[in-house]
Amino acid sequence: MPDATITAQSQTVPLPSGSSVLLSWAGTTHRGRKREANQDAILMSCPLFVVADGMGGHIGGEIASARTVARLSDMADAGDVTTDGIEAALDAAVRDIADHPDTTDDGTGTTVTGLYLDPHAEQPSWVVLNIGDSRVYLMRDEALVQVTTDHSLVQELVQAGRLSPEEAESHPYGNVITRAVGPTESVVPDYVRVDVVDGDRFVVCSDGLTKELTDYGILHFLRENRDPAAAVEAMLAAALENGGRDNVSIVVVDVAVDAASRSTDRAADAEAAPGTGGGSDRDGGPADASATDAAAEHGPGVD
Repeated sequence: MPDATITAQSQTVPLPSGSSVLLSWAGTTHRGRKREANQDAILMSCPLFVVADGMGGHIGGEIASARTVARLSDMADAGDVTTDGIEAALDAAVRDIADHPDTTDDGTGTTVTGLYLDPHAEQPSWVVLNIGDSRVYLMRDEALVQVTTDHSLVQELVQAGRLSPEEAESHPYGNVITRAVGPTESVVPDYVRVDVVDGDRFVVCSDGLTKELTDYGILHFLRENRDPAAAVEAMLAAALENGGRDNVSIVVVDVAVDAASRSTDRAADAEAAPGTGGGSDRDGGPADASATDAAAEHGPGVD
């Protein structure tokens, strides 16, 4: 059993229709077996769940991830979570990082990846957000799909057809990211909307997990562990057993829609096409999810 504190909680979120969604989640962050410090940070402030993977010399990465999570936490605590609120919080984090005396390294920054439940949309949905190479996965109908797209050099090479996904796994520049929250300029996340579906399970994780576990490995531990805390513990133990070369952060969020909501959804499905479909491709996203890519070009960082 890994030496880590796993925090677990659940909360019922009311929907405008009068129905509700029960969210159950668990998460942890661990230094790993090779790193001297943990530069990751996690946030589990329902309905917002985030992983930030810091980078930079000295303690710069730790400061960057901590300030980013703190600003997002303040935003979540203040009321509704929105894309505007997220972007304002990230702008404030950029200023915090730039003003801190220990973040002078040009490579200082952090990924920020996660999701939040938006109950106020025309149809309640999840909004997945991403900057960097931390990831959000969705398990639906016993299949796993990567919802986010990495902002990394190797991902760009894969998309350009110059590198296969298998070659990307061991590429020497695999830790070079092309977008991060850093001290020099503001960035806007990529956003993807995903339907709220009963039984869905989300995994938000840093690359310390995906360096040690394949997508199939993540799916295996989700299938074997129906409790979020047990799934987090099993994945962390496997990542450490496989080497634990980096800090490891994992958040698992389970979705249970009440019976009234499911009945409404079934009626709506009779008149409209279904939402996100499952898949097992590492680089795929939800088949019918709508995405807003408000990306700006940034200099590369090393995670």
